[in-house]
Amino acid sequence: MNDSTISTEQVTELAGMAMEMGISYVPQLALAIITLIAGLWLINRFVSALDTKLTAKDPTLGRFVTGLASILLKVVLLISVASMVGIATTSFIAVLGAAGLAVGLALQGSLANFAGGVLILVFKPFRVGDVIEAQGFLGSVNEIQILYTVVNTFDNRQVVIPNAALSNSSLTNYSAYPNRRVDMTIGISYGANIQQAREVIQKTLAADERVLQDPAPMIVVGDLSDSSVDLKVRIWAHGDNLWPVYWDMLEKIKVAFDENNITIPFPQRDVHLFQQST
Repeated sequence: MNDSTISTEQVTELAGMAMEMGISYVPQLALAIITLIAGLWLINRFVSALDTKLTAKDPTLGRFVTGLASILLKVVLLISVASMVGIATTSFIAVLGAAGLAVGLALQGSLANFAGGVLILVFKPFRVGDVIEAQGFLGSVNEIQILYTVVNTFDNRQVVIPNAALSNSSLTNYSAYPNRRVDMTIGISYGANIQQAREVIQKTLAADERVLQDPAPMIVVGDLSDSSVDLKVRIWAHGDNLWPVYWDMLEKIKVAFDENNITIPFPQRDVHLFQQST
């Protein structure tokens, strides 16, 4: 009976302690959960508004800053919620610092990509929307993230390139200047009149408004090849019209040559036969 009485008293005491702890910690836990949910909602709203505002001014900077701000704000929220539950923030921060150090050592490449992203934002070798050629890929920059840059190629492929590679190697930015030069080689036969061919080309170029007249188009004899006299045609056009102008001019020049009886020769080779007497 005595043992039974002690056991009952212990159970009662433990139940009381559990009730006290529940009364003490349940409100804190509930408040922490509410804070976490509300904090995530506010962070998402803030990041969305920040992204809209910054992207309107500078898409490159906007997406990078909003991604970084989202991560930092969520870390701060996590530390605040932990302190509300009763976890010592100093110990929690120390644990996070140690974990961050370990993760940093394990992810040195990712840190290099982060540093590369910062360098891209500071020095701006390219922006969102620019057409670049880097790491063997040619396409339009769709997004500059914290660690990677997303490039959409012209055959509708998405390429993800590490920022460290972009910041530490050479690349070509085709959108750095508004106007681009279009180079074409037009071959005419050796019997054709070079001056007539030049005038026909000039007239064809002048009829297209996309061809800029400043700098003026240049038409020169570039090479005397085996089968043709090669005319080098260099014209300037807006970057958006580069390839349409190139393709259209080739077709229009061919049609104009046909109308003026200017021949674009096929490859030719003279063959001499020698007969030896036996």
